[in-house]
Amino acid sequence: MIRNMLLSGVAVMATAAPALAQTEVDFWHAFTGRLGELVAEQVETFNASQSDYKVTASHKGNYSETLNAGIAAFRAGEQPDILMVFEVGTATMMAAKGAIKPVYEVMADAGADFNPDDYISSINGYYTTSDGKMLSLPYNASTPVLWVNRDALSGAGIDPDVDLTTWEQVGDVLGDLKEAGHSCPLVTAWQSWIQLENLSAYHNVPFATKSNGFGGFDTELEINGPLQVKHIQTMGEWAKDGKFVYTGRRNESGANFRSGECALFTESSAGYAGIKDEAQFEFDVRPLPYWSDVEGAPQNTIIGGASLWVMAGQSDEEYKGVAEFLNFLSSPEIQAKWHQDTGYLPSTQAAADLTAEQGFYEANPGTDIAVKQMTAKAPTENSKGIRLGSYDQIRTIIDEELEAVWTGDKDAQAALDSAKKRGDELLRRFEQANR
Repeated sequence: MIRNMLLSGVAVMATAAPALAQTEVDFWHAFTGRLGELVAEQVETFNASQSDYKVTASHKGNYSETLNAGIAAFRAGEQPDILMVFEVGTATMMAAKGAIKPVYEVMADAGADFNPDDYISSINGYYTTSDGKMLSLPYNASTPVLWVNRDALSGAGIDPDVDLTTWEQVGDVLGDLKEAGHSCPLVTAWQSWIQLENLSAYHNVPFATKSNGFGGFDTELEINGPLQVKHIQTMGEWAKDGKFVYTGRRNESGANFRSGECALFTESSAGYAGIKDEAQFEFDVRPLPYWSDVEGAPQNTIIGGASLWVMAGQSDEEYKGVAEFLNFLSSPEIQAKWHQDTGYLPSTQAAADLTAEQGFYEANPGTDIAVKQMTAKAPTENSKGIRLGSYDQIRTIIDEELEAVWTGDKDAQAALDSAKKRGDELLRRFEQANR
């Protein structure tokens, strides 16, 4: 009997051994709601696909809070294996010497089948060195588009298929909506990202010197030029007239649009997941408008969202697990599903091709607009992206100055001049700290 008990114990231990041998991989992210559910689904699918590694995903707050949590954890020696960092944190992570292990090194050391050229260049370029070495993995890349409440337009006596290609045409429609008594003709999410950063790229105008910071830390903002001043001044006038309603710095306005309150909405392509899930009205997606009097416009918009950074100080086995998980996330099937579920851009051409083959774009008109908008033209030095130090704090400064325009306390020139001056001071501090 004792022998049988011992044999049974050995059998239980043998059964449990694979579970005990699993290597834990910690992944910190910034998603809640529907996006959080989809991240959890990806993690569950990966964990069920193999038995060597177990990924544990943890929500750590919004983008800024997640970045700060990762930095604090590294200083305490408690960093995760993978940290989601929004795109404007790229320069900060690059300057964090000893805190990260570049993705290209992780993949090479793990012997993973990995080719950075598989990634769409306008996305990949944001997170690579000048010689093409990938520092972090593109994960949830998005770009801004114009969302349209077709029912709101019809209710105001406006053809829901009205041309909204240019800002001039948008202005005319906003006037018609206001005249019809509409209380919220236009809202925007992420005002700095859409109304200044992407505005500049889409019109091939510099946002900062040194190729928007890609050429070095000794850069200065160029956000107070004629185009930017014209656009922000126009939006300020729309705000005064009640044609543009300001609701917050992030994506607070998404709730106003999804509820049917607002007619037009400039927001990330990733708004698709929430809008499709909640909207009780007919909607469609259009390209981001541009000013027709700017030669060469439209160029291409730039990405927002985040990439996945691998933190330093982990074991070889953890890095092998990280490499396998990142390759899983980049596979055409997983990328295509993520793209279709969320509205985020497919990071690889293979995922975009698979989505088209599956008939998704045909069945969901407009969902390919973000991809076309990013890839129709090769990026220029002005439209590759923005890589500036302390940019999270600079965005806060820009938000403050834009709010002064929306309330009528400043004109656009004064606000953007101030944003440049204050932002350049932070850039000089960052440069000094990273010499």
